[in-house]
Amino acid sequence: MGGDAVSALTNSAPAPAGPRPLRVLHVITRMIVGGAQENTMLSCALIDRTQFPSEILCGSQTGSEGELITECRARGVTVHIEPTMVRQLDPVRDVIAFFRLTALLRRERYDIVHVHTSKAGIVGRFAAAAAGTPVIIHTAHGWSFSADQPALVRQLYIFFERWCARLSHAIVVVARPDQVDALALGVGHAGDYHLIRSGIEIDAFRDVPLTVAQARERIGVPADAFVVGTVGRLSHQKAPLDLLAAFVPVARTHPHAHLVFVGDGPLRPEVGAAIRAAGLEERVHLLGLRRDVPELLRSFDVMALASRWEGLPRVFPQAMAAGLPIVATRIAGAVDAIVPGENGWLVELDDIPDFTRRLESLALDPASARRMGENGRARVDEFSARRMVDQIADLYRALARARVPGYADPA
Repeated sequence: MGGDAVSALTNSAPAPAGPRPLRVLHVITRMIVGGAQENTMLSCALIDRTQFPSEILCGSQTGSEGELITECRARGVTVHIEPTMVRQLDPVRDVIAFFRLTALLRRERYDIVHVHTSKAGIVGRFAAAAAGTPVIIHTAHGWSFSADQPALVRQLYIFFERWCARLSHAIVVVARPDQVDALALGVGHAGDYHLIRSGIEIDAFRDVPLTVAQARERIGVPADAFVVGTVGRLSHQKAPLDLLAAFVPVARTHPHAHLVFVGDGPLRPEVGAAIRAAGLEERVHLLGLRRDVPELLRSFDVMALASRWEGLPRVFPQAMAAGLPIVATRIAGAVDAIVPGENGWLVELDDIPDFTRRLESLALDPASARRMGENGRARVDEFSARRMVDQIADLYRALARARVPGYADPA
């Protein structure tokens, strides 16, 4: 055959087909407004859906924090509601959830089941294993066990996490200390773990067309105030009463200091009572659930978080994108995001006086606070949602090549 004929046949041949799409189901207990839930939503909404069509299954429970189901659907993400998936331990519902989820996975034949949070992480992995799902991934947004739990409860969760680690083909951590803690307790092996930081849509927090004065007018705070702000659930985990206790001495020595809580939760009545007891009703602001968080961050001088445990709190990169210094307790994800003296300060758990000192130091030295904020802004790109989703896609491909029949990269 002549060269021209060979060339014509070569040029007209169809390009090799790429790998077939991988169907992914994310399983999570609740789609409330929270870090793990926003991580899950962005993982589905921003990934290449022609390669990884992704859906979410969650329980029907929401709460005072608000819900993300509506936003997920607005972003084009399919959400399945399973009423038997509940947050609290409930043996009857948990068993029913296992059987219902197993039946769904067998019927729909997802290639990847990606589970999040404690309850869904356990029930979801058992169901995926029973259904023969080729790839099972768990993201630990912090662990189900913590030092604050009763010993028996803690040991029970450690037992289940060890067991479920054997069912997992990969365990994703959002902060390196979570891997260290889990391995020390015999949860999985080092090769099981992958660090993928929880990402945010950075531009939404970095490019806010609002002045500080306008943002403060929106929430009723004087334009010349020193504003300590926090974003998160009013819950035991986030320890809002500890943050309030640290702020009270700051309020006494700095008459222009204000504290802003953005978020809601079960401790709201206790927080409100403590504010009244301290006589700070005019200077501590409970804004409740808000969806204009990027604009509200413009009103802050400092981001503060007194959490007792976390994975990687999303408020850290949000604050960094907004150019805010951070004062936080030394929890797992904090050491990945905060370099003491560079973009904020870390405080040991229960050291309320040191938390106060760090807040006061930033109130007395605005230039240092601005420098720390700029340092944080300079490195925030490592926490971008796009980077997170690209890393998740790479993990899916690598596991699928090894475990999903018929999936292969183009020759």
